[in-house]
Amino acid sequence: MREAGEGRFAVSHAARSKVSATAMIARKLRIALVALALLVIQPAGPAVGQPPDTILINGKFLTLDERSTVAQALAVSGDTITATGTSADIEKLAGPRTRRVDLDGRTVIPGLIDSHIHAIRAGLKFSTEVSWIGTATIPEAMDRIRAAALYAKPGAWLVVGGGWTPTQFAERRRPTQSEIIAAAPQHAIYVQLFYRAALLSPNGMKQLAIDGDASLPPNAKLERGEDGQPNGWISGDTAAITGLYAKLPSPTLDESLDGTRRFFRELNRLGVTGVIDPGGHNLAPEEYAALLRLWREDGLTVRVAYSISAPRLGNELADYQLLTRFLPMGVGNAMLRFNGIGERVTWGLYNNDAPSDAQKDEFYRVARWAAEQGLALTAHWNNDRSVHHLLDIFERVDRETPIRDFRWSVAHLHDASDASLSRMKALGVGWLMQNGLHFAAASFIAGRGDAMTRAPPIKSALRLGVRIGGGTDAHRVMSYNPYVSLKWMTDGRTVDGLPTRGAGELVTREEALRLYTSGSAWFAFDETKRGTLEPGRLADLAVLERDYLTVPDEDLLRLRSHLTMVGGTIVHADGPFAGLAGGAGK
Repeated sequence: MREAGEGRFAVSHAARSKVSATAMIARKLRIALVALALLVIQPAGPAVGQPPDTILINGKFLTLDERSTVAQALAVSGDTITATGTSADIEKLAGPRTRRVDLDGRTVIPGLIDSHIHAIRAGLKFSTEVSWIGTATIPEAMDRIRAAALYAKPGAWLVVGGGWTPTQFAERRRPTQSEIIAAAPQHAIYVQLFYRAALLSPNGMKQLAIDGDASLPPNAKLERGEDGQPNGWISGDTAAITGLYAKLPSPTLDESLDGTRRFFRELNRLGVTGVIDPGGHNLAPEEYAALLRLWREDGLTVRVAYSISAPRLGNELADYQLLTRFLPMGVGNAMLRFNGIGERVTWGLYNNDAPSDAQKDEFYRVARWAAEQGLALTAHWNNDRSVHHLLDIFERVDRETPIRDFRWSVAHLHDASDASLSRMKALGVGWLMQNGLHFAAASFIAGRGDAMTRAPPIKSALRLGVRIGGGTDAHRVMSYNPYVSLKWMTDGRTVDGLPTRGAGELVTREEALRLYTSGSAWFAFDETKRGTLEPGRLADLAVLERDYLTVPDEDLLRLRSHLTMVGGTIVHADGPFAGLAGGAGK
């Protein structure tokens, strides 16, 4: 049969004229689909009888399958788990070139997935910032500034970008300007406390040309000591502190590349293999450059699903339409993928408990457009008392374009009521739960009292069938350590040991781990690909130095991974497995 083409039809001109446009289009579409199928068909797994590339034996594998199976060993071919079982059975699969890794009884968990972490932003300056995560005293925090000053250029900025709280210090107070001056007298220093305040050294004040309240962003003010003089601290709301931070020098592309590599390796060291980044403040479109370059160079060691936020106030819909013109939902690959819009969907409904009708209408227009495009959407919302504004809009959109398949989500909402959770469940909207109250319980209790006993209401949400993803909201607000969040889910104790959540809202270690693996994977449309250690799933896993299920609560925060794999590639190895280091991104 001859191929149809111009001047090569085997039918007469009269016959050709009878062929409908619809039939021609259908024919061309069939040809195109066949061609595409031939291009993309790939083997689903290794050839029958082919030995695995790697086997991990003599371990305790928490597979998190439906039966909570605990296996002894696991086989990996390419990027996929091909078998689990006893060590003896898995050993039989090995060939002469199979790499054997004896775990000596260590516990293995699926790679952790942080469902709400500002990882892209954190990576931009990770190599140039000072971390106070894990410090227990103010002198220890000052030592970190002092050590950073040794390696920084003279006069360079030393920045603590967040992730700490005064209650983690034995002194139970904020550091003073005199303390940071003593630690690094020749440098400009900036220390941020959540989105509420920042401490600057005199050199820092001078470089930012701050000489009074008038030189600060709107709603920011200089704090003063008992003598009436400025004490170095600047307080303000989220927009004010965000604006202040934005005045700091931007990193070079090389610094951002280095910082992103280092931050992702730090996450790998903690057993994190995937993140969902919600965009948000202080992340302009051009600041994705380092991430995209590492992706192109096959240098990512963490799977990233990212959202974008509209940069311009009052132009949100136009910005989204422009930014996504060649960015359809899900574009990318297994290591980097576009995951919709948010967490600041519109400026008017961001951290606004009393939005105007005009602000709600603007959010509705953007949300309706997102639904029409099939985009995921995540909305930042703190308080249950006002979340009805958001859910009303979701329901309005859903009546026009059902949103259930788009995996929309609400982030934070620590005090969610059963009524709000039920509305979310009915819409198919998920809940991104973080451990913010692990640091901020005192202020929450002061404002809401007994509500703390169910904040966050994890068990209630599970009972109602709401999809939940575990995360941290790092690194401005919280530590990026996933075990802080896992501990908070299971024992409800704050950073200073205060018990808060009632027993009825505490979950087991296994339940918490499921939320941080397969639970988070759902929000990235990956629940059938990762989050459990089962044959056919991606080989994302972490070999822990201690048993996650049995380590005492007080030691859970100190858990680390000795060996982390992403898609069968070793991205972190230390301790007894140090000789295996040298995976992607090194």
